[in-house]
Amino acid sequence: MALKATVYKATVNVADMDRNQYLDATLTLARHPSETQERMMLRLLAWIKFADERLHFTRGLSAEDEPEAWLRNDHLGIDLWIELGLPDEKRIKKACTQSEAVALFTYNSRAAQIWWQQNQTKLASYANLSIWYLNDDQLAKLSAFAARTMVLQATIQEGAIWLSDRENNLEIHLTTWQQHA
Repeated sequence: MALKATVYKATVNVADMDRNQYLDATLTLARHPSETQERMMLRLLAWIKFADERLHFTRGLSAEDEPEAWLRNDHLGIDLWIELGLPDEKRIKKACTQSEAVALFTYNSRAAQIWWQQNQTKLASYANLSIWYLNDDQLAKLSAFAARTMVLQATIQEGAIWLSDRENNLEIHLTTWQQHA
């Protein structure tokens, strides 16, 4: 019998000073049986960084043709494609041709550094691609926020993300590897 996804609920208050965006949202995250808690929380962090009422999680690991999250416009075009991990260049090319902007969040220190060294030159040609890296220590601290029901406050200012709940406070600094214009 196939394992089912575990459902997490997150009530998030986002104050993004950099984009002048303020939003309260209730999100449902389905954690695929093969997905780690760290990866699920990175998905949530990516959503927080680009918080928008039209930004939705997709089927993620269950659908090879969809990103982790996307922001679709009124004409069903894709304004933002959010990807996680260390995808191959073919997948990144697909994302960059199908959407206005692509945001890639990388993690896993050893593998990510090698991946970046091997792909940096090729990926520089994608003008609408931004790549961020979250180190293992910060990802572990982010993962401590995971609970089946979460109530989170997020403030974003000058690129830093401050995240808090009733028990934890964390200042997150994503390392920018590539920023689109």
